[in-house]
Amino acid sequence: MFKKFIRSKITIGIITLLFLGVGGYSLFHHTTKYQFIQVVSGPITESVSLTGNTTPSQSVSLAFGSSGIISHVYSALGKEVSAGQVLADLDTSDLTAQLHQAQANVDTEQAKLAGLEAGATPDDIAVSQTALDKANQDLANMYSSIVDTSTDAYAKGNDAVNTQMSQMFINNTGSTANLSYATSNSQAQTNAQLAEVYSITALNKWSLELTNTDTSNAGLEKLLTDEISYLATVRQLLNNVSTTLQSSPSLSAATLATYKMDVSTALSEVNIATTNLNTISQSISSQKLTVSQLQAALDFKKAGSTTTDIAAEQAQVEQAQASVQSAEAKLENAQIIAPISGTVTQFDAKIGQFASTVTPLVSIMSDSGYEVDGGVSEIDIGKVNLGDTVSMTLDAFPGETFSGSVFYIAPAETDTGGVISYLIKISFDKSDSRIKSGLTANIDIQTKYKPSVLILPQYAILQNDQGTFVETLVNNKIVQNPVTLGIQDETGNVEVLSGVTEGEQVLNIGLKS
Repeated sequence: MFKKFIRSKITIGIITLLFLGVGGYSLFHHTTKYQFIQVVSGPITESVSLTGNTTPSQSVSLAFGSSGIISHVYSALGKEVSAGQVLADLDTSDLTAQLHQAQANVDTEQAKLAGLEAGATPDDIAVSQTALDKANQDLANMYSSIVDTSTDAYAKGNDAVNTQMSQMFINNTGSTANLSYATSNSQAQTNAQLAEVYSITALNKWSLELTNTDTSNAGLEKLLTDEISYLATVRQLLNNVSTTLQSSPSLSAATLATYKMDVSTALSEVNIATTNLNTISQSISSQKLTVSQLQAALDFKKAGSTTTDIAAEQAQVEQAQASVQSAEAKLENAQIIAPISGTVTQFDAKIGQFASTVTPLVSIMSDSGYEVDGGVSEIDIGKVNLGDTVSMTLDAFPGETFSGSVFYIAPAETDTGGVISYLIKISFDKSDSRIKSGLTANIDIQTKYKPSVLILPQYAILQNDQGTFVETLVNNKIVQNPVTLGIQDETGNVEVLSGVTEGEQVLNIGLKS
């Protein structure tokens, strides 16, 4: 019993000495403790995260291509439609008439082209020659009637001056003339007296021309021109005399009434004569144009069609055909036709309503599935590529993950209040009938994947103005080793391209400095 007690005392003493020894060593020989992180090899994935929304794979808003009144509708909101199905159309009665007119123009121009290509027949030339001969004869008859018409016109003008006006002038010598009555308008009196002299002179010239008529066509045309001018001089005389009769003339009421009647008769004669001369002058001008056109047509038929003529008419045919195509296009634009199959999400077309080309009336959402639209920041857009694998969660379906891939990256930016982003579109790997338009999607895009690289957590990396480093312990001294980094994943791991080896222990320096 005593021996056991002695042994226990010895044991306790040894333990006590050990504790005292260790404590004394720790007190006088303090050492720093380090936490190490081992460089490991493994896969790493770089990703970009963003939020987006589900949208139909295809959706369209449709309007009429032509304006008009809606005559028929064939669908409604919420209806399922097929690609190519007519949904509404306009009243096309006017457009149909335009198409028929355009088609008729094509037929006309094609007939002209065929005639040019075939050339004129002897019968065609004979017909044209006959028409020209008749036109020339009609023109000659018109010229031959000038003398008779001129003689009649002179008689009317002479009667107006020398018969109807004879009692209103005295001392009429041909070079001077005076009114036979006084009037309160002295200027009108002077004008009338001068006009009387001019009219007598004009009639004398006219008489001389009729006596020595130049019967050539040019001479007869000059006679017509001169005669119209002579009658204008006589008309001026009659107007001036009429003015004096309106200005308190010193005439009895009966005489004044007679003089006014004489002036009216004279004006009627002059107007008839002038009308006759103008009619024959205009008829001659028109007939000369007809003769010219018929002569040109005959010359054209005799000469035959040139390649230029045929080419020009061919162009007319093509222009007419283009008008037909335009009319057909207008008819097609008078319908709203579904370009895709899907569900109608807007249908504002109503019978009797006026439809314009700028207002969409029908919208269709495709039944071919959904995609996800999102905006990637300009910082991350350089990482994203077509075909990148995507993992998504939808707020509408908690706990579920959907996979897909990037199939579109917008070439141009979207500026939202000064924040630049780029639209991307993501397709689902599998269709899901539960998905609807507008659902919120939380998106992770796998932009890079490396199956076997050297990996360290970000908090083991030191970054400062001199570069990027890891710290190791060599002979109880801290040494900084420069490293080159690669991609980083979302958990904070980073790829180390150079500067470390697999299994190497580096110091855990904590957060970045």
